[in-house]
Amino acid sequence: MSRYRLQPSPAQEAALLEHCGHARFVWNLAVEQHAHWKPGRKSAPGFAEQCRQLTQARQANPWLAAGSVMVQQQALKDFHQALANFFGKTHKRPTWRKRGQGEGFRIVAVRSGDVRRLSRNVGEVKIPKVGWVRFRWSRPVPEDAKSFRVTCDPAGRWHVAFAVIPDPVPAPGTGQVVGVDRGVAVSAALSTGELLNTPALRDTEKTRLLRLQRKLARARRGSNRRGRVKLAIAKLKAREGDRRREWVEQTSTSLARRFDVIAVEDLKVKNLTRSAKGTVETPGKNVRQKAGLNRGILAAGWGRLVERLEHKAPGRLMKVNPAYTSQRCSACGIVDAKSRESQAVFACRSCGYAANADVNAARNIRHAAGHAVSARGGPALAEPVNREPQRNLLLVR
Repeated sequence: MSRYRLQPSPAQEAALLEHCGHARFVWNLAVEQHAHWKPGRKSAPGFAEQCRQLTQARQANPWLAAGSVMVQQQALKDFHQALANFFGKTHKRPTWRKRGQGEGFRIVAVRSGDVRRLSRNVGEVKIPKVGWVRFRWSRPVPEDAKSFRVTCDPAGRWHVAFAVIPDPVPAPGTGQVVGVDRGVAVSAALSTGELLNTPALRDTEKTRLLRLQRKLARARRGSNRRGRVKLAIAKLKAREGDRRREWVEQTSTSLARRFDVIAVEDLKVKNLTRSAKGTVETPGKNVRQKAGLNRGILAAGWGRLVERLEHKAPGRLMKVNPAYTSQRCSACGIVDAKSRESQAVFACRSCGYAANADVNAARNIRHAAGHAVSARGGPALAEPVNREPQRNLLLVR
């Protein structure tokens, strides 16, 4: 999607919030209908039946009829698409939407006259029942967009995203392959020896965030002071998320342009970031430590990096088995857990090869991808830059 920052007036922002409320209300009604349905009973209402019920609800409720029927119907359509994704075992079951979380709505059938450019950095988009809303023209708007989604994040910022399928990044044609090891201390280590880190909050911003979190803990629930503190925290979190998103876009584009094949570990990020608190009967261990690790994994952007690589380099991303990639020597192939001396140091006790532990793992990932391509009868892969191991004879044991 191509996302742009909206600049609504106060009156337009109130109208947009009404659209979000209508879409959330219709979505929750659809969730409630399907929550009581069980296999073997009368079939749950489909999209056509729910649209008919929506027409009746609009006739009986003037406040609902005052909203856009397109926004409300698309909320139903989004729900049924989410339900299809659940039965296809690609997503979770759609659940309730809460005010202030995931606010947004979708508009379809975008015409050429619904988007116009006013100046170099300002454009306008036409939204039903709202009118022309300005947005920052940061890049050209795709001409083949058939729908767009308006969203509001927890920091109170409005965005419009036009739904288009982006063109993939062309392969360089050099035959080179790179291994990418994702970590917490180092966000992405390449088999070429490069270490890439996700930009985080600055020290002054971290200090301010800690101070705001302490102030939030002391604020009374429901008070205006608590609302102001939550908004300030959300703005800092949004700033961190923007930096992470921009880093992922730049890193994925660079990898897609430089290498023909990109190999990553086949990690289940959802399982890796699962809470360790357990249940009342069987409470978990080291819960706070695991919570910190989960935050580190999510802050490194593991899942989004692979997702954007799949979009930009379709057919060129290879997922390999992550077993023993951090314990195997990329020079001699010996697996020894004690060779991983620390988080950052790998020193093979067999051949004396020494390197950064994450880079060594990335080279093992690269090797596994090369073997997989050869087994499929594919072309030979060129060696990446700095592939030749640098052995330190002083570390031979």
